Amino acid sequence: MKRLKIWLMLLAVLLLAGCRGKETPLEEGEALYQVYYLNAAMNRLAPWEYRIREEDTDLLIQELMNRFMKVPADLDSQVALSEKVAYEGYKQEDMVLYLYFDSNYTSMQSYREILCRTALVRTLTQIPGIDYISIYSGDQPLMDMNGMPVGILSASDFVDSISDVNAYEWAELTLYFTDGAGEKLFAEKRNVVHNINTSVEKVILEELIEGPEQPGLEPTLDSSTRLLNVSVNENVCYLNLDGGFLNNPLEVKDYIPIYSIVNSLSELSSVNRVQISINGAQNVRFRDSIELNVMFERNLDYIGENGTMADTRPLEEEEE
Repeated sequence: MKRLKIWLMLLAVLLLAGCRGKETPLEEGEALYQVYYLNAAMNRLAPWEYRIREEDTDLLIQELMNRFMKVPADLDSQVALSEKVAYEGYKQEDMVLYLYFDSNYTSMQSYREILCRTALVRTLTQIPGIDYISIYSGDQPLMDMNGMPVGILSASDFVDSISDVNAYEWAELTLYFTDGAGEKLFAEKRNVVHNINTSVEKVILEELIEGPEQPGLEPTLDSSTRLLNVSVNENVCYLNLDGGFLNNPLEVKDYIPIYSIVNSLSELSSVNRVQISINGAQNVRFRDSIELNVMFERNLDYIGENGTMADTRPLEEEEE
């Protein structure tokens, strides 16, 4: 890992040196900063060079945040922070800069929040004397997807993932949720951006746990459910969930959570069957009615009249 980090740093230096050869030399008293935006597709960081003469730390923070919040007119980029999020100010204590946003910060889609977080850190830790960033949403410190505090962040946290943070791609998913009756599944098309190092199967489970966005649809999995592991081998998707899956309190038919997962995953050409384990164990019953030690296959019988399918593969019987 250390060798990889050194190579990435050397590559960054070489690329920067190559670019600087064509730049206008800095004037006396000027300093060069990189302000980070998102590209037009909003799936990649887009740095923009900004020259400034200011040396006062407070004025530097204010100036860079002003630039961060507004893209130059001639730049084909997007602000990393969602327009629905309000920036409420900052506080500096020693080497830590605390940034305060309203509670809408945590409503940003996960991929955008990660890119925004990275853009903030890489923009503001360039200021002399600021080595760490701490982000607050409302009155609370920023939490990760597992409900744990993100804590203070430094530019070095992103050094060995310089390529990773920009390695995002779009995926169109067909996810199956239920309605108020909880007896049928209905499709919701959703475009998501995910890191190429994260499997689409994992993204599907995370989106199902997050719940529906389409009005009229209801969740099928309890938000406390945790995905422990997912893998695909010979068109079989192996899922390992925690015990929260068994404790599903939602008022839906027993088969709805199971086939919400199975039918959503089966939309992928790489998945024909699904094996569900709970904390690594397969000899488990869901709600005391459905044995999990079988290979589940997509079942069209549970699709509602308004449901849609991404393809028309024939119905396959469950393997007993």
